[in-house]
Amino acid sequence: MPDSPKTVPTDADVDAFLAAVQPERRRRHAVRARELLERITGERPVLWGPSIVGFGSAHYRYASGREGDWPPVSFSPRKTALTLYLMDGLEAHAADLAELGPHTTGTGCLYLKDLDAVDQPALERILARSWDARGANPRS
Repeated sequence: MPDSPKTVPTDADVDAFLAAVQPERRRRHAVRARELLERITGERPVLWGPSIVGFGSAHYRYASGREGDWPPVSFSPRKTALTLYLMDGLEAHAADLAELGPHTTGTGCLYLKDLDAVDQPALERILARSWDARGANPRS
């Protein structure tokens, strides 16, 4: 039987989590990310594990048999960058990523060191497209 996911939704207070984010600039970026994702998704944020703020939930299943639930869009205010998690990966967002401005990527992750330095419409399109793809389960 596959292992259970380690990062799951909690009852922790998202406001308290965000209020404790340091440094202050990263906290401002996190609050803006929350507001943006609330507007795009219409969902209330939930703290997944100790440090990921997620919106909604979608089921995934890998070819290996591992499966679970994960927020279609989420973020974590890490010390070095605001990390945005996109459940649909990055390939579908190539054109907008080219317009986004300064960023780096990882597997399904978009790292923004300065939220003010990126193209806001491009970022909104990326997040909205990722949210809209939540039922597609492209990682299976």
